[in-house]
Amino acid sequence: MRSESGVLELTILGRGDNRRLRVLAPDASGLGDFEGVPGSVAEGMVLEGPLSAVNARALRANIPSLQPQPLGLATSAGLGDRLGLATPGHVRAFRRYGAGILPVFAQQSIREMDRLDRTPQQVLDDATFGCLQGGWDGPVGADADHLKSTEEIDRCLAAGFTSFTLDPGEHVRAVPAVVSTDLLAGLQWAALEDDADSMSRRYAGLVVEAEGTVIRVAEDDLRRAAAKYADAVVYTVSMYRHLMACARYPVDVEVSVDETDEPTTLAEHVYLATEMKRLGMTWVSFAPRYVGGFEKGIEYIGDTTVFFDSLVAHANIARAMGPYKISLHSGSDKFSIYDQAVAATGRLVHLKTSGTSYLQALGVAAIHDPALFRAIYDVSRDAYRGARASYQVSAQLDRTPAAENLTDEQLPALVTNSDSRQVLHVGYGAVLTQHDEGGARWMSDALRSLLSTHAEEYESVLESHLGRHLRPFAELSR
Repeated sequence: MRSESGVLELTILGRGDNRRLRVLAPDASGLGDFEGVPGSVAEGMVLEGPLSAVNARALRANIPSLQPQPLGLATSAGLGDRLGLATPGHVRAFRRYGAGILPVFAQQSIREMDRLDRTPQQVLDDATFGCLQGGWDGPVGADADHLKSTEEIDRCLAAGFTSFTLDPGEHVRAVPAVVSTDLLAGLQWAALEDDADSMSRRYAGLVVEAEGTVIRVAEDDLRRAAAKYADAVVYTVSMYRHLMACARYPVDVEVSVDETDEPTTLAEHVYLATEMKRLGMTWVSFAPRYVGGFEKGIEYIGDTTVFFDSLVAHANIARAMGPYKISLHSGSDKFSIYDQAVAATGRLVHLKTSGTSYLQALGVAAIHDPALFRAIYDVSRDAYRGARASYQVSAQLDRTPAAENLTDEQLPALVTNSDSRQVLHVGYGAVLTQHDEGGARWMSDALRSLLSTHAEEYESVLESHLGRHLRPFAELSR
């Protein structure tokens, strides 16, 4: 790939963990931003260097398309990468199946970063090098996912992320069907810059009309929405104001309440949008808690007709009160509802996937290194009871066979069976941070080495699997 000036020729050599950056310039002055070992060739000066933060920053400076940007209301999809090796395969999936979909290659929740001792800068830089390797020259986003504190916002701003998913889920209350006056009186009215009487008057005349969806928020529904979500509004607005005060470049904001116990009703969606807008927020996407089950790594659980009807209404609210995109969190492997999601939203939608790329890596390991895969599976099973606490999963360990009872030929099925798939999905932290006696992360190192050896196969399975996710959302498929 050439720099914007056309002077530099930039290439990734090798595969997986064996990669290095090669920079070809007419003379030594063109190499100044990069670090590595310089030399001379017939065409000029050449430098080979590591995939370092310095070189990633220099790449983004010389190839502006590699610099993440806000993606706004365009149809978009985020493809998480726990290992930092998946972006070349993701690029292949977008090239073949993602017409009209803007990619977010750098996407990881702060929870996953912390569990893996991975910094926001590493996540962004890995995506940068992967884009160069894959030859991606279109726009890209970078999503700091499920942020819960201003300190997390600051870390991701410093790295250069351009989309910030604010997650106030811990501040969503479980409330009774009938909300008492005392419960309502105890809300943070000063922080809401409001009072109960003003709120009631504001909603008494509020009617949301959007493409067949007409919503009037009844008083009982309003009281319940406020009791359930008012603390979340206060927290989200404080996070938003901090982000806007600290950001030195344009950013997108998403609000996510998907990792909560109860579905977000239509009245509650209207309440959240109304209050956040009243308090000065703007956002490009919103992830409610959907009806049915959006569990990690498996198909949608529930009545797809009920889901479609609900999503149509949520999408209509988003168009009427924004417009903003509906965001499908935990969107991995929900193949039965993708066409419905496109029909319901009119492609005003963001698809978010994460651990499915890690699972594809484990599928490669199950085929080529059964001993390594058995170790990964055993550690994942041992860690499941603790790891499942922060994820929506329903796998039961008693439905997952012990690896010692399976032949090598039976191991790949563990990656596709729903229970063992979820166990593997959420066990990544224990697996990728497992140390040997010498302090090395032996399973992580072994898996990365395997994927370096079988890089073409890993890219190919990512292209195919993620392509199944992207194809329904693409322009040409419509």
